[in-house]
Amino acid sequence: MHAVNRCAARVAARCLVVPLAALPLLFAARPASAHTELVTRSPAEAASESRPPLSVELTFSDEMTSRYAKVALTSPDGEQVAAGAPRVEGRTVTLPVKPGLPAGSYTVGYRVVSADGHPVAGSYRFTVEKAAAGPATPAPHDPSSTPAPSPTPDPSRQPAENPSRTGATPTSGTATSTGVPALPALPVVIGGLLLLTAAGVFLAVIRQRRVRHGS
Repeated sequence: MHAVNRCAARVAARCLVVPLAALPLLFAARPASAHTELVTRSPAEAASESRPPLSVELTFSDEMTSRYAKVALTSPDGEQVAAGAPRVEGRTVTLPVKPGLPAGSYTVGYRVVSADGHPVAGSYRFTVEKAAAGPATPAPHDPSSTPAPSPTPDPSRQPAENPSRTGATPTSGTATSTGVPALPALPVVIGGLLLLTAAGVFLAVIRQRRVRHGS
């Protein structure tokens, strides 16, 4: 009887050793088998945005790789409205968006691969309530508000300037601005002296001839 109990105890102990030895391996393998998940998204799923977003940001539970990060934003008419390729910074993938999106329902589609090789794919929708405000429309031109152009002066009708006001020196006349007669030029003075000298000599010769004939 005792031999049977000992045999049963040994068998039970052996059966418990195997599961207990495998238990740490199960706990160690559990985190490695966890899949990468999308943690946060902006705009959020089913969100109603009052203004068009400037970008779409997706944050995952693991680090992302730039090479395998694919994100797209589709407008209500099926057009791709991304403004460039997605940028990866750690666990966050950012997709720039074209400015001025119209109102409507938009679809975000993504397919990324984490640093440990786990692929993640999915899609969701959000709504833009109002389109982006465009540039203000200029008011219609009112001709009455435009000032009349000033007349262009006619040079032919301009009065002649007074030399005394402008400070210009007169170009003609023999008197200066002070009223004193201007002196004649040097060649004129010399010429006058020569004429007077010639006339005196001529008169002296005539007088000598008269004196001789009279004597």
